[in-house]
Amino acid sequence: MSDIFAFKGAHDAGYAQPKPLISEDEISSLIPNSMVRKNPPKWPTASEPELVRHYTWLSSRNFGIDSGFYPLGSCTMKHNPRINERIVQLPGMNDIHPLAPESHLQGLLAIFYEMQEMLAHCSGMDQVTLQPVAGAQGEFAAIRCIQEYHRNNGDECRNKVIVPDSAHGTNPASAAMCGYEIIEIPSRDDGRLDLDALRAVTGDDTAAMMVTNPSTLGLFEPEIAEAAEIVHEAGGQMYYDGANFNAILGKTSPGLMGFDAVHYNLHKTFSQPHGGGGPGSGPIGVKNHLAQYLPKPLVDRRKDAKGIDGYSYFWINPENSIGKVQQWHGNAGAVVRSWAFYRRYGRELEKMSEHAVLNANYLRYRILNPDSASLQGIPAMPVDGAPADVVKHEFTLSMSPIKDTTGVSGKDVAKRLLDYGYMAPTLYFPMIVPECLMIEPTETESKEVLDKFADDFLAILSEDPEIVKSAPHSTDVGRVDEVWAARNLVLRHPLED
Repeated sequence: MSDIFAFKGAHDAGYAQPKPLISEDEISSLIPNSMVRKNPPKWPTASEPELVRHYTWLSSRNFGIDSGFYPLGSCTMKHNPRINERIVQLPGMNDIHPLAPESHLQGLLAIFYEMQEMLAHCSGMDQVTLQPVAGAQGEFAAIRCIQEYHRNNGDECRNKVIVPDSAHGTNPASAAMCGYEIIEIPSRDDGRLDLDALRAVTGDDTAAMMVTNPSTLGLFEPEIAEAAEIVHEAGGQMYYDGANFNAILGKTSPGLMGFDAVHYNLHKTFSQPHGGGGPGSGPIGVKNHLAQYLPKPLVDRRKDAKGIDGYSYFWINPENSIGKVQQWHGNAGAVVRSWAFYRRYGRELEKMSEHAVLNANYLRYRILNPDSASLQGIPAMPVDGAPADVVKHEFTLSMSPIKDTTGVSGKDVAKRLLDYGYMAPTLYFPMIVPECLMIEPTETESKEVLDKFADDFLAILSEDPEIVKSAPHSTDVGRVDEVWAARNLVLRHPLED
């Protein structure tokens, strides 16, 4: 299939359809002269079948979760059940106008209310808003709530946010967008929080600490309650990055750990399809003392004369809301899909976390302990710091020992995995692990898929290093100079110039 601009189809060729009711001249007469093009657009002249074939071919060049195993650490790229799509496409969900009156939105509002209640319950929070449409936007909104809380308490001097060196990059970015100074603390040699380093930087100027637990190393922080106590004694707030919520759901909660605010990635934990920039959904939950600052609107349920909850739902706006962070009411489609996902699990949501942790530990063990002596395992992981039986939903591998002996880098292994039909794992993050690969199998992959990936991964380590260093060999685009490409972006088709 060639480039779409290479088609030279003639007028009306390839697809028969009725003539328009009015002529081209009549259509032209309806367009003001000021809006008429001086030169015709350089659009392709493909017929409808040719156009469909082009986009079908184009879609086959992309890799997605429906194409194969997608072990992208931290991103939780798991199967998206098709039943969720059927539900969100029901007319009562799909055809609602966001400005319709509440009386016309009762079904959708009921779903919103239930999602707020469920997310609050499983995270140990008191109130939830579904407004944010991305994890990073949820982070920003939660930090803004914390900022307003301090301002209303007269604590204008609190201008620092603490993050560990293993934090997601969006954590310091979100806090910096709110005007905070970022204080980074180092991890211990085993990858976990250094409480002495935390104590050394907390004080009257501490606004909050942002933590992911389990961390990006896939490690649970056993001293997280003590960390929360240190921050709270200094007058700061604890913020929980919910990107790794998939590992603890039903087992513990941010509320039990001592957190005051949390964001959830519905497009990770609750299977809303994502990638390529969206669509996402990053609701936030908070304790009662922060609830009055939440982004608006939220959904509430009316009570009858006796104070008993009824089944009539309506929008409410928190008293001191920071305002809207997204047009309309958030990403309603993502909320409905995620609602359908959690509804199918019901009270057994913790099984999702159990299977995710089991898959991660199994795959990690297979890579570190190959079944065949002919396969080369990872000889050492100097920064990983975790025995094979304590990681959570993801794990990190350091390719440094392989690079030292063969010259094959983490990037080389990631590129070679593309030839084997896999999406590469997260590369070079977290940055505290040299030559890092971060792998997350999720709970939706079978043992057979994990076994094959482990065998293929280990086979790559036993290949001729030159083959690996020049990969990929079977993709449409081979090894490129990423630095050159980033500095010389091609944003327009050549025929458009």
